[in-house]
Amino acid sequence: MICAFGRSAYIPGAFMKSVLEVIQSTTDFFRKRGVESARLNIEHLLAHVLGQKRMDLYLQFDRPLADRELDPLRDLVKRRAEGEPLQHLLGTVEFMGRVFRCDARALVPRPETELLCEKIVSAGPARRVVDVGTGSGVIALTLAGEMPEAEVEGVDVSDDALALARENAEQLGLAERVRFSRSDLLAAVEGEVDLLVANLPYIASEEIAVLSREVRRDPLLALDGGGDGLRLIERLADDAPRVLRGRLALEIGHGQAVAVAALLAARNFQDIRPETDYEGRERFVFAKYG
Repeated sequence: MICAFGRSAYIPGAFMKSVLEVIQSTTDFFRKRGVESARLNIEHLLAHVLGQKRMDLYLQFDRPLADRELDPLRDLVKRRAEGEPLQHLLGTVEFMGRVFRCDARALVPRPETELLCEKIVSAGPARRVVDVGTGSGVIALTLAGEMPEAEVEGVDVSDDALALARENAEQLGLAERVRFSRSDLLAAVEGEVDLLVANLPYIASEEIAVLSREVRRDPLLALDGGGDGLRLIERLADDAPRVLRGRLALEIGHGQAVAVAALLAARNFQDIRPETDYEGRERFVFAKYG
């Protein structure tokens, strides 16, 4: 795409545009390319390039931006317009007040998962926590930070995700508190666990092709829940009674609460309780065993 810069670029406008002009013109461009929250996206990208906080931009709308400042922004805007997640471009994501590294090695954390962690913390402390399918480690590390007395472990089948989780643990100063290990669900977990947490892949295989282009940038391993989306959740429910003596907390897909509650009941879980997300959808299931 050729713009007024005189060469291929993805920031409409001319040389020495102001901060506000770049925000406005790129917002329009993003909207035409189907980017949700278009203005918020360009504000985050511009602040990232300038090494500032997003809110700092509001104090310098009239500041002119030279090509040397816009050059690195052009590539980011192009990639965002093509569907690369904002969090991948920024390299970080904020989750319950902590900043985590975020890239294509693991699922981008969603606000619903923050709510899951808030609900878990509000329910009280735990001695031993296992986060199954830990991905970038956001659940395990958040719970370790919020439950300083707990022994926390994160397990995942993906070596790439585990590498990212360990980087996050180091960055947050929690490497001594949280152990990450490779495990197919609970296969490598031994001993008694009193809090089992899992945000497993829950999307039916045939639905993956129609997901948003941003979500399809997440690893397939973190999305594909099998034919009905419940394959991994069912496997976890089969094995959980071997180690669980306490609470189970699951994040699930829209419309799956009844089926998940039924499969837990069939395995003698107790106090099974679906709960809703910010939009009133049944997004979580809590239960107890043992």
